[in-house]
Amino acid sequence: MVDGIEAEKALLRKTARTRREALSPQFRSEASNAISFHFFDKVAFAPEDAIAGYWRIRDEVDCQPILVRLMDGGQTVILPVVSGVEEPLDFRVWHADAPLYEAGFGTLAPSDLAPRSEPDLILMPLLGFDKAGTRLGYGGGYYDRTLASLRKRPMLVGLAFAAQGFDHIPREPHDIPLDAVVTEDGVEFFEACL
Repeated sequence: MVDGIEAEKALLRKTARTRREALSPQFRSEASNAISFHFFDKVAFAPEDAIAGYWRIRDEVDCQPILVRLMDGGQTVILPVVSGVEEPLDFRVWHADAPLYEAGFGTLAPSDLAPRSEPDLILMPLLGFDKAGTRLGYGGGYYDRTLASLRKRPMLVGLAFAAQGFDHIPREPHDIPLDAVVTEDGVEFFEACL
């Protein structure tokens, strides 16, 4: 059964990549700004919350507008770092004046000396999402391992273009659903959050 699910997910990943690659750079830039607006308009978080973002790779939603606004407002912003192939992500605090360094996979991250923090809310990159909040990732399992290792469950907010939506993505027992997804069309909250 798992092999069938993995095969189905592999096909969905291919479709999702094709859909995302078909979006023009101008559309992705404008949509990323709209996603930032919708995030701040509809997603609630406390001033003391640590919010994890990510450094965009390839044609992902650019969450940098969100991160900059959070830092400008004094929010604690953290970025994930891949520590090892089978390891959970390491979350490091990023201060606006601190340089970022290459961290593999085309991402940037704070230095090894940056403070660590557990997130209260995670902005998650993804290839696809469905109407039940199932997230289709890249298949490396980094977020799955990370979420399983955290002491408390953070709010999970996927950032995606509307074109990345599917009716159904198969969910395995280790797949933790999103609480919300933000696209250029707005915010959709899922039952996990209610």
